[in-house]
Amino acid sequence: MIFDEDSEPKNKKPALRVLDKMSVAELQEYAAALDAEKLRVQTEIERKQKHLSAMDALFGGKTDGAT
Repeated sequence: MIFDEDSEPKNKKPALRVLDKMSVAELQEYAAALDAEKLRVQTEIERKQKHLSAMDALFGGKTDGAT
């Protein structure tokens, strides 16, 4: 079974939103959503860095973090 996300390029950038047509409340909501997404990404980066550090400690090497 093929999923839609499997066929999408991994480095595809999301489309930019048109900000000038958004109200102040909509902009604030959008900014809050972006802040939440940034936190989610940062948390995943930290999780992966901890995993790489654990692998380095276990196997005595230096991983490149390119996974």
